[in-house]
Amino acid sequence: MVLTNNTGAPDLFSLKGKVAIVTGASRGVGEALAFGLAEYGATVIRLGRSHIPQRSDEGRVHYQVCDVTDESGLQAVMQQAFDKYGRIDILVNAAGISLPPSSEGSETDRFNQTVQVNLQGAYSACMLAIPYMKKTAQGSIINISSINSQLGFPGNPGYVASKGGISALSRALAVDYGVDNIRVNTIAPGYIHTAMTEKSYNDPSLYKDRLSHMVLPRWGDPIDIVGTCVFLASQASAYMTGQELFVDGGWSIKGL
Repeated sequence: MVLTNNTGAPDLFSLKGKVAIVTGASRGVGEALAFGLAEYGATVIRLGRSHIPQRSDEGRVHYQVCDVTDESGLQAVMQQAFDKYGRIDILVNAAGISLPPSSEGSETDRFNQTVQVNLQGAYSACMLAIPYMKKTAQGSIINISSINSQLGFPGNPGYVASKGGISALSRALAVDYGVDNIRVNTIAPGYIHTAMTEKSYNDPSLYKDRLSHMVLPRWGDPIDIVGTCVFLASQASAYMTGQELFVDGGWSIKGL
């Protein structure tokens, strides 16, 4: 069903009556997406590892502590959401870590930990949410990858591999669950100013180097990802699945 606004025109972007779960939402991009979905009408359960999220809940946004590597914890959150609201319509997998060479542990340990959070965590959340989406014969899963999903970046193979895996995972699940009217798409952000990128943002040389790759002359802000997420969560993208949308200021299309 497509809602209409007060002019009688289709309100394709409305999320009224929808229930969304957003992982990695204690701060940064995940937090912005959680509140953005709520602004368009969704009830949002946002998840994060922090016991003190950066932003307090407001209105239809409800925070719960949950680590995406804890499958039983994820399952409990999904069940509680379904028991309370009777549906799960939207899943946004925004949880992610980046462990560069300066981090503790061996390269193999860092690789495995990054893949476990960024890829395995997203896969677990998808597979736990899908049975609930099947109950209402519809759903939208939005996985957050990165320009790293298609481009090679130095010094952090676990991050690059996990983000490439996220994009491939989305395509695979789109094929498997399209018959259930469950859509799976990916958003690939470029350099967004968050806690994860704070070091390079505040380093004049690194800031300038990254800016030089962008067509639009600025770094991204978490709010820049919200519109694409709302589009993919709503009826505006009802005939779209298995796609990866780059929101990167033009980084991925720039030649010389």
